[in-house]
Order: sequence, then structure tokens, then C-alpha cells
Amino acid sequence: MDPAPLEPPADKDAQQRLASRRELETSKELERELDWLAALVQVRLERLFQGGGDPNNKLPPIPEPPPLPTAGAMAHETASPWAQLAAELTDEPLARLALALLLAAQLRPQALDALQVRNSQLERRFSECGGVVRETGFEPTGDTLALLADGGQVAGRLAVLRLLAEEGPLRRLGLLAPPEADAPLKGGLRLSGGWLEWIAGAGPRPGDELAATTARRLTTDMAWQDLVLPAGTLHQLEEIETYLHHRPTLLAAWGMAKRLRPGYRALFHGPPGTGKTLTAALLGARLGLEVRRVDLSQTVSKYIGDTEKNLAAVMDRAEQRQWLLVFDEADALFGKRSETQNAHDRYANQEVAYLLQRLESFSSVVILATNLPVNLDGAFLRRFESVVYFPLPGPEQRLRLWQDAFSPQAQLEIDLATLAQRHELSGGLILNVVRQVSLQAIARGNNTILEADLLRAIRRELEKEGKGMGGGG
Repeated sequence: MDPAPLEPPADKDAQQRLASRRELETSKELERELDWLAALVQVRLERLFQGGGDPNNKLPPIPEPPPLPTAGAMAHETASPWAQLAAELTDEPLARLALALLLAAQLRPQALDALQVRNSQLERRFSECGGVVRETGFEPTGDTLALLADGGQVAGRLAVLRLLAEEGPLRRLGLLAPPEADAPLKGGLRLSGGWLEWIAGAGPRPGDELAATTARRLTTDMAWQDLVLPAGTLHQLEEIETYLHHRPTLLAAWGMAKRLRPGYRALFHGPPGTGKTLTAALLGARLGLEVRRVDLSQTVSKYIGDTEKNLAAVMDRAEQRQWLLVFDEADALFGKRSETQNAHDRYANQEVAYLLQRLESFSSVVILATNLPVNLDGAFLRRFESVVYFPLPGPEQRLRLWQDAFSPQAQLEIDLATLAQRHELSGGLILNVVRQVSLQAIARGNNTILEADLLRAIRRELEKEGKGMGGGG
């Protein structure tokens, strides 16, 4: 019952229309952003040169930035790259201004021409405007950003210094090329390679190469109403959805951010094939979150320290992008610590301790799915906001699973109610059986599902699980 990897629309014409629409939206969004920056440059220069000390001098108002763009209306459509990036920077208005400045240097350099005005008395450019004049054009600096932020006051310059620091959002996201000068406000500011192409829709997002291999995107064609789960399990899932939907109000408007941990942690446990991963994908879709499943084969390394490094990279990316992160077979990664008998045990325990700390501070949504919760370290179990059990389906649920699994083209020669009553199968095993017998019918050249084929397929699936048919099967 795993969801399938994300696929683009099957219709090539639909793909082209979607791409064209995104290109148009992106160009309009960037035009508005650059119009705002150009207006801000003019106002700041007017205030700089005409403000003086005359209190009666009427200064032009500082223009407000345009509203942030939102995601498209189509179900499979996401926000444009610019909209995604702007949303990640909403908590830091100065970062958005810095990004507009970096984009202007590439997309509308004439908007920055006014910053190259010369001081006729000193026969040089005004130092307040900052910038570096290169053969390729005017390159803004931290001084330029400080002027636009608040006219170059000390408070603004300190804010720019914080923004450009290693732990600031621009360098944390990898948006800035390495600085050329020791003085942070004097070196030219440039977008790192690949970002402009990504914003234009002409390339992958920088840094997503790692995520593409270690945290693969999940989606599904199924809907929430297709879930076949006990009422108690569904109720717990609805509680999770309610919390995540109203979390911003709880943290901000109700002032609970200081009392509650960031993010949300949930444990899904139960036998294989009971819908844990599918539920995570559907929960993300209902909440408008991109769902990524961590590929442990690409993450866990035999080399000391590499696993922590890989996990740090993917969890940092998940926080930046606000992904819903899913760890399947979580006990393989979050297992119990053992007594330290050698160096390997010591590093393994350090790895678990790191994961424990990282899970505690994770600011997005993470779901751990496991068939064997008893193998998880107890310290992890105490840190989940929700622990949801996915049991094997009962007879009524199995009947619905059988009914939903078959194609409308199939003709059945068996009573599904009897089948559901007699054989304890998970939803995943039922899908395996249906796939086998449907292919056999197609190979015979008809659409009839034979009882003998069904029983053989059920026996095969149960044998793989180490079980017998039982119940007269």
C-alpha cells in the first residue's frame, strides 16, 4: 500500500500548459518584486540627498513590498520557485529585500544604475550606496542593502551583518556565493550558482541533488476516503490533522511557541502492509505539505560519522522546505542503544544520541513508521506527540479492501465476503494477490478471476509471511 513516486501529468499538452502558466506567473511575480525594489532605490536616494536637516522637508514614503505569491489552484500544481523561496524567507523581511537586490543585479540591472551616482565634491561615488563596479555591471554589497533597509543607519547595518553571517538564512540556504572580502559589508553580493536558473524554472533547486537520492518525494492517486482503517486509528489521524492545521494559530495568536517544542513527531506502528506509508502521504496532501520518504540505503553508512552527516543534510533541507519527512523501517535507524564494549558500540550510541537530539529540535513534521516498535530506543518513544497503531484489518475491512482492489473490468467467480472472512491478509497482501490474479486473467485473454488462482496467490503470499492458509483454505 505504498504510494507511488511523484509523476508529472501524463498528458504532454497538459505538462506544457502547466509549464507555460508557471513561467508566466513567475515573470509577473518577479516584475512586481523588481518594481518594488526600483521604487525603493529611488525613495532611499531622494531621502539621502534631499532629506537634510529640515524638519519641514516632506520626504517620500517608503514603498510597501507586494503581497507574497501563493500556490496555484490546481491540485497537482505547486507554487512557483520564487513563491516557494519567498515563503521560506517570510520570517526575515530583510532577507526578502536582499534577494530582490540580488535578482535585480541579474534581471534588471538598470534599476541599480542610480546607485552609481558620483559625489561631485569628492569626485567619487557616494560611500553610502556601497556596491562594486565591475566590467559586468554594478554589484551590490552589504552597504547597499543597509542603505535600502533603513537609510544606512547603525541599526540597519547591524541587521545586515546578522543576515550575512554564516548562520543567517541566506548562507544557510546556500543563496550567497562565498564572500570575497573580510569586511562583510564591503564584499560583492551574488547569487550562488544554479539559483537563478531554478527560479526561472530552467534547472533543479541547488542542494536538492542530495534530497533526490536520500529523501524521495511521495504522492498517491488515492484519497483520504480510500483509507480502510479502524475508527480509533482514523480518529487519532484526524487529531493529528487538526493540530497541524491549527498549529500556527496555537503558537502565534495564543502565544504557545515558548511552551511547545517546534515541529511535530508521530510514530505509526503495526504489521507490514497496513497503510502506514500511504497514510503519511495522504496526511501530507491534506495539509498541503510535500511528503518525502527517507531512503535508508542512501542514508545509513558503515563509515563513522557519515550517517549523521547524511541525516543532518536531509533534515536541514526538510526544515527549510517544510517537508513532511517519513522514516520507514525506523527501528533500523532509531534502534536501542547497547552497552559500550568497543569503539563501534560507542559511535553507534553517539549516532542514536544525535538522532534523539535532532528529532527533538526538528521544526517540521516527521513520521516514523515501524513494524517493530519494541526495537525503538525508549528515549525516542517518549518524544512523540502521537503514537498510532495500524492493526491488521478485520473481516469487514478486508471485504472493503477486496472490493476496492479489483478493476471494474474484472469478473469474479468467488464470494468476496467468504474470502474476507476466511483469510487474514493485510491491505498490502491483498493488493499483491489482486495483481497476480489479474495478470493471469489478462494472460488467458479474458477478464475472469478464477477461485483457484485466488487461493494459490493467497497461499503464496501467506507462505512469504511464514503463515499457513488456515480456515479451510
